[in-house]
Amino acid sequence: MNTTESIQESKKSFLSNLTVQIIIAMLLGAILGIYIHNNYTPEFAKEFSDKIKMLATIFIRLVQMIIAPLVITTLVVGIAKLGDIKSVGRIGGKAMVWFFTASFVSLLIGLFWVNILQPGVGLNLTDVDVATASEVTDKTKVFSAQNFVEHIIPKSIFEALATNEILQIVIFSIFFGLAAASIGDYAKPVVKALDVSSHIILKMVNYVMKFAPLGVFGAIAGVFAIRDLQELLITYAKFFGSFLVGISSLWVVLLLVGYLFLKGHMTTLLKRIFGPLVIAFGTTSSEAVFPKLTEELERLGVKDKIVSFMLPLGYSFNLDGSMMYMTFASIFIAQAYGVHLDLATQMTMLLVLMLTSKGIAGVPRASLVVVAATCGMFDIPIEGIALILPIDHFCDMFRSATNVLGNALATSVVGKWEKES
Repeated sequence: MNTTESIQESKKSFLSNLTVQIIIAMLLGAILGIYIHNNYTPEFAKEFSDKIKMLATIFIRLVQMIIAPLVITTLVVGIAKLGDIKSVGRIGGKAMVWFFTASFVSLLIGLFWVNILQPGVGLNLTDVDVATASEVTDKTKVFSAQNFVEHIIPKSIFEALATNEILQIVIFSIFFGLAAASIGDYAKPVVKALDVSSHIILKMVNYVMKFAPLGVFGAIAGVFAIRDLQELLITYAKFFGSFLVGISSLWVVLLLVGYLFLKGHMTTLLKRIFGPLVIAFGTTSSEAVFPKLTEELERLGVKDKIVSFMLPLGYSFNLDGSMMYMTFASIFIAQAYGVHLDLATQMTMLLVLMLTSKGIAGVPRASLVVVAATCGMFDIPIEGIALILPIDHFCDMFRSATNVLGNALATSVVGKWEKES
């Protein structure tokens, strides 16, 4: 092969890389969105945004189509391979220790920076469109700490599958897997069938991920078409800047902990999950990369039974970026309305968020719903959600990517612990 052919081959290989395609799609989407915003009427831009976002909707719905069957097949097979309740309890115990520690640290980082930087103090509350918050605040009427159990325990596995309630599917799969393991050889045909099904679904993942660049392109173009980014960033400079300080601090903590436990393997992990991180960032959906993340972690060498057990749990219990945002946003709203919260009250709020945030992964705009519900509990005006709605999409990009990093890290570390035990 001559030099020219070699260069052409490397260019072709570079452009066929999914991550490269997604980054190009993000840039093109931003350019198109900004062009539409600057050259057409707001009415046309809104109509364009609604239509172009259908590309993102198609991609995310294709991923959601795969999640429930992937979770149930891989988790049942994983538990059946673990073999007994003792093994499940051991891994589950390690997982919960990690998840609750990570959640507490994430909440604490949000609490620390919002008190130090005080982005809500002195904020001008005029011209806030409270009506836009109704989509979120209306959900708080049916969401409370009391229905926590309802979000965890399924009354019907078919309902849980239909609504993609990951945690409920996990609960059913754990019981099913343990029952299959206890029966032994008699259950082998069922476990084998589920194992084959999981491999078929993972093959489907490869097909679905080919739509990822289109989905990211649609999501980014749709947002930039209706948002004046420059105006937004000027208006929300203090809030967004403070949020970035907080989320950056969380990344530093996660990366340091990762290098502490995984040593040199942490660099390999970051290379493996870079694609999923970019997809989550572009689509603002950590759920959109669940199947791809499963595949990448197994390629990294984490045992499939660990990945299939840890990731579904992590998606309900270990959303680090969302956790950091919850304390940050709740206290920001309190600051904006001049509601004083002493340290004891803030710590109580932190503990409330630790509980109320679990098991609501299936709720649309879950972070904002939890923030609104928490504000209501502490006599903070829940319509204050309207203050952060305009900038929330851009915060959500960073939250989603952080959630993916946190879950990949948790799964890899527990996988390493299991190898050593």
